[in-house]
Amino acid sequence: MLTPTRLVIARKRHGLTLTRLAELTGLSTRSLSSYENGHAEPAQETLALLARALDVTTAFLCGEDADEIPVAAVSFRALSKMTARQRDRALSAGRVALLIDEWIDARFHLPITDLPRLTGHDPESAAQVTRARWGLGERPVSNMLHVLEAHGTRIYSLTEENNQLDAYSLYWRGQPFIFLNTGKSGERGRFDAAHELGHLVLHGDHLVPNRPEAETEANRFAAAFLMPRAAVLASGLRDATGERILRAKRIWKVSAMALAHRLYDLNLLTDWGYRSACVQLAQRGYRTAEPHGINRESSQLLAKVFRSARENGETLASVAAAIGISPAELRAHIFGLTLTAVSSVR
Repeated sequence: MLTPTRLVIARKRHGLTLTRLAELTGLSTRSLSSYENGHAEPAQETLALLARALDVTTAFLCGEDADEIPVAAVSFRALSKMTARQRDRALSAGRVALLIDEWIDARFHLPITDLPRLTGHDPESAAQVTRARWGLGERPVSNMLHVLEAHGTRIYSLTEENNQLDAYSLYWRGQPFIFLNTGKSGERGRFDAAHELGHLVLHGDHLVPNRPEAETEANRFAAAFLMPRAAVLASGLRDATGERILRAKRIWKVSAMALAHRLYDLNLLTDWGYRSACVQLAQRGYRTAEPHGINRESSQLLAKVFRSARENGETLASVAAAIGISPAELRAHIFGLTLTAVSSVR
């Protein structure tokens, strides 16, 4: 029998309205609405037709109930600027990633969640507490994704259709998840990951992460987590020029503009010095890009999972089939995070 919630997720995953799905399948919007509301059960031929149109298997559409991700649980950067279709497509893609994660979680022993809940804390102090709890001290974070995964956060890619988003995060049944746009620079990806960690630590399940102040708080947390106050103050960067900032950014693997802003926040740059440094960096292309930047970080956890799956005789197609999705859909949620593993599991 059809599971209505799964039909809704599959439809929204492709950004389809009921009207558009009706056009693709030849079914009436009234029938589709009845299926999604659980008021009618499609015939087997109709079920197969829906599965083909939505690029899933009939087993996917008949699987266990899959509640949608609530909008209020997610840290969208600019929710007010998103259309309902964009929002629903991003959330439904994330819900498919959660099903992938369920497949992985049922077969592998994964790190236990160890994120502090510091609701109401100042972002700077919250970042210090988190670093201390994880034993990072004041040293630079060598790989942001590895640190997150080691402490129980699951990382997945935003799919190509959702590339207007930078990232988002949420707690799902107590488990923290971060979804990253893997098309950004390595430096931007690290900051996005730290930003979403800020939401998980500062806001968690208790505060709506879409309020305007939450974004500022998450940015402050990310800057403090990646560029610890004591280390930056001791770095000799007072009144730094654009050239000095470019050399120093390699220490913390952050963007030039992020480091300039951090220096300004710590009163190591005056108003004039900050503006001057930003002009110098912009002239060299660092306002909108990161020339000669670092490589994107990869997921250690997903690489190990798919390497083990391959050794046990699994293929990308067999894993996808077990979840009820296409290999292309599975690849979309991990591509860019573990390219080597994906290439070797065919």
